[in-house]
Amino acid sequence: MNHKLLSLYGLKWNPFAPEVPVQAFHVGSRLESFCWRVEQLVGEGGFALVTGLSGLGKSVALRVLAQRLSGLRDVALGVLSRPQAGLHDFYRELGELFGVQLQPHNRWGGAKALRERWQAHIDASLCRPVLIIDEAQEMQPGVLNELRLLCSARLDSHMLLTVVLAGDQRLLERLRGEELLALGSRMRVRLALERATPEELRELIEHAIAAAGAPQLMSTELVTTLCDHAQGNLRALMNMAGELLAAAAQREASQIDEQLFFETFATASAARPKVAARRR
Repeated sequence: MNHKLLSLYGLKWNPFAPEVPVQAFHVGSRLESFCWRVEQLVGEGGFALVTGLSGLGKSVALRVLAQRLSGLRDVALGVLSRPQAGLHDFYRELGELFGVQLQPHNRWGGAKALRERWQAHIDASLCRPVLIIDEAQEMQPGVLNELRLLCSARLDSHMLLTVVLAGDQRLLERLRGEELLALGSRMRVRLALERATPEELRELIEHAIAAAGAPQLMSTELVTTLCDHAQGNLRALMNMAGELLAAAAQREASQIDEQLFFETFATASAARPKVAARRR
């Protein structure tokens, strides 16, 4: 959203866009507890897991966690960008994240170099390096098992890495299956995200617009309507609110209200049958 549209409502940023600053997120008690537990896990190493349906805030939780961990002294943090990669590319990215020159065709040498680097970090700082993986349901079973074995030393009594996996219900189902059961049993810290209540959604959206500098951006009635229609999904809530903000800016409305909601989404609903009729 351009500066002119932001200045129309006195916004510091678009509160409904994905690139909202992490410090503007509303951090509830469950996420606060999860972050604290992972911070303790960094001293010992091991696996943490974030699960939930699409749109419930897994990536937001990881962004909050990553900021918390990056603020800790001596923590080496890496975020995997291609969870869907095969084993060779997986090793290539690990090498780049942790500053190790690897030859992916030599898996033994690559594993040895990574483990030595991680152990050197532990010896120097007494904390484990951290690897965060979003969309982990896309990872190949062989890669997940390789990661499990790569992190473990001294007959599984010494962890060299702290790994945070996040994914939807497919990941949870796979971790319960025979192929990944050994990995699933190693999850020491868990955060299972569920659909939010209307009250929780209200708290979230009110915090978002207040943090962006415009607490009066939406009428009370509109906030209630949005929370009822979002069906507990944070992404759906923010997408609807973002669409309304754009519509209000186009009209240069002084406030986003319930009338604009019905006009915007009633028009969208009416357009769908017409498109379908033309296609027939």
